[in-house]
Amino acid sequence: MLTSSQVESFYEDGYIKIPGAVPKEMVDAARKAINHSIGEVGKPGDDLDNFKTGAYCDELKQTACMMDLFNKTDVMRAAEQLIGMGKVLPVSGVQMALRFPTVLDDDLPEVRGHLDGLGNGKNGQPKGAYRRGFTAFAVIYLADVPAEYHGNFTVWPKTHRFFEEYFVANGSDVLKEGTPRVDLPEPPVQVVGEAGDAVIAHHQIIHTGGPNASADIRYAAITRLRHVDCAANGNDVYTDIWREWDGIRALQEARSASWQSADRQ
Repeated sequence: MLTSSQVESFYEDGYIKIPGAVPKEMVDAARKAINHSIGEVGKPGDDLDNFKTGAYCDELKQTACMMDLFNKTDVMRAAEQLIGMGKVLPVSGVQMALRFPTVLDDDLPEVRGHLDGLGNGKNGQPKGAYRRGFTAFAVIYLADVPAEYHGNFTVWPKTHRFFEEYFVANGSDVLKEGTPRVDLPEPPVQVVGEAGDAVIAHHQIIHTGGPNASADIRYAAITRLRHVDCAANGNDVYTDIWREWDGIRALQEARSASWQSADRQ
């Protein structure tokens, strides 16, 4: 169970880390399957320049050892606490997100983020298209990520609420031009963690997979969680970011009731 302070943190920042969400034996089995795939299958595909991050382990994305990381652990229990009991569709596909060491000197690159679902003509969607196709990210570290610049899942806190206001003022069609390049409320956080830790993040948070200047591969499994009404709600949720979050709306209602009670005293 998430604590009330964790739920509050998710509302404020748009993400939470859940330490030890996945048991060690499940993490080890998933990493073993990935390493076997790297050695035996390698990198498939016809368009590797544009799909490098998804080019490994594609045959594992619907296997039980990957989907169970989310469906049968505290990851799903936390998601249902935030989104609503019985409101989260079972995970049916997982991305094996490997970030290989790519930074070989001391000149660390700037970390830049983006919003998902925006077409650029090279990512499977036409340039200018955009679609809000999921409710939340769920990321599980399958090996320790002990410091920054280890390929960390990276988030820009509070950007979910920032962009809700931005889209109310400017309309979501600005996304046809890509992620808006505007001053963000806070600098990025490169999430550190141990194998088995999970991160749940709002779909509307600026994020990226950070550069890896370590000596090791960053192993993670990533999926996109969907509310049962995600498809029906569509892009309207860009300007109504808590529509699919029963747990957050309950927090807001409790806050409102507390304020009203204080006003009457």
